[in-house]
Amino acid sequence: MSKKILLAAPRGYCAGVDRAVVAVEKSLELYGAPVYVRKEIVHNKHVVSTLEQRGVIFVNETDEVPEGATVVFSAHGVSPAVHAEAAARNLKTIDATCPLVTKVHNEVKRFANEETEILLIGHIGHEEVEGTAGEAPGKVRVVDGLDEARTIQPTPGKKLVWLTQTTLSVDETMQSVAILKERFPEIANPPSDDICYATQNRQEAIKAIAPNADLVLVVGSTNSSNSVRLVEVALEYGAKNAYLIDYADEVKEEWLVNAETIGVTSGASVPEILVDDLLKHLSAHGYHDVEEVRATEETLLFALPKELRADLKKA
Repeated sequence: MSKKILLAAPRGYCAGVDRAVVAVEKSLELYGAPVYVRKEIVHNKHVVSTLEQRGVIFVNETDEVPEGATVVFSAHGVSPAVHAEAAARNLKTIDATCPLVTKVHNEVKRFANEETEILLIGHIGHEEVEGTAGEAPGKVRVVDGLDEARTIQPTPGKKLVWLTQTTLSVDETMQSVAILKERFPEIANPPSDDICYATQNRQEAIKAIAPNADLVLVVGSTNSSNSVRLVEVALEYGAKNAYLIDYADEVKEEWLVNAETIGVTSGASVPEILVDDLLKHLSAHGYHDVEEVRATEETLLFALPKELRADLKKA
């Protein structure tokens, strides 16, 4: 059996994740430990545990942060109510919200001010959706899946617009949009694409690999929406099997039986070291031939949060 790996590119860290992780690291350097982070800075088990070892304390809400301490808001964004709570507790806040998420927040505020009801395609309970919907309480309705798209009943007489969580499956999102447009022909489109460029690029890369793969391994955590989508997309586009793993040692021997070609990728919150570990693990099982399959180039970089930039200039 000729064993081969098809390695997806782009993969791993997107610009928003890189910015958020560096923001926490710079906060540790500038202010010293502990630095508090509301929720997980990004949805990756390895990143969170590594930062915890360096003195980061992750909390669920700002009331768990001592008054006057430094707190970093995660890449997924927070609602205005969370900002207000932090201000009331005199917390120093570093807002590491991904700029692409902030773009959707701004769209919500704009449409809410125009008295338009917003149908937000996304997952109920996801931090990004909670933060986005919190920009206009009572004016955002979450559409979670195709069944919801078929049954949701907007307020009669209201203008409608659809927006989306940034980390969804492109294909499934457009299915939801098609259903909403069929039901509500007058519904407006977002001013620009809400699904993040990195999410789309990683899905396109795995679509190119999946038809030729006996097995696809996606490095990522189970609470990472974009990582979970990569597994679904791989199976949808022809991979015989696909699994989500955090670490290389989670690969089961039986997955490799009769797997001549293995596709490998990683979610947008995954550091490259975890992919390297997986490639070493697979090499030990005879998979020495690695071919990178590149869907597109990524060159986007985001500046650090303005609060950090100001303090770095003073330092």
